[in-house]
Amino acid sequence: MSRRGTAEKKTAKSDPIYRNRLVNMLVNRILKHGKKSLAYQILYRAMKKIQQKTETNPLSVLRQAIRRVTPNITVKARRVSGSTHQVPIQIGSTQGKALAIRWLLAAARKRPGRDMAFKLSSELVDAAKGSGDAIRKKEETHRMAEANRAFAHFRSSKDLSISSGKESREKERMDR
Repeated sequence: MSRRGTAEKKTAKSDPIYRNRLVNMLVNRILKHGKKSLAYQILYRAMKKIQQKTETNPLSVLRQAIRRVTPNITVKARRVSGSTHQVPIQIGSTQGKALAIRWLLAAARKRPGRDMAFKLSSELVDAAKGSGDAIRKKEETHRMAEANRAFAHFRSSKDLSISSGKESREKERMDR
């Protein structure tokens, strides 16, 4: 724990063309070796290709893709009495978005294709439709969390504070 106090949450700046924070978050994750202008070029070309493929607003396709890929539960390794258990924990929206962006870019990079803009546009369109490698990764994570539900009581107090409100409401509903 830091003795200085809590760090301020940084809000992501919006990008110059779409004026959207989500686009800027995506650009910062595409970024390699400090070449931000190249990352912007890749993303804007991908958005143009999405516009041509779907004939809809590429920003709405991007939002829908990230919404579909965002997980709400994940597993965390926890050591208990000498053995390591995969403990399911709920995650917040910002961490979920970060995971979704990471999974989308990893799936796009793995795709066969000509250039990154083409691969990224294809992955975003597939994710918006509900298919693709990033969606498979989310479903796999949810399956793993469901399979390890028996270890949910190993959660730390920090993890419990996230989900305790929802669980207590469900218990009250069951008691009625």
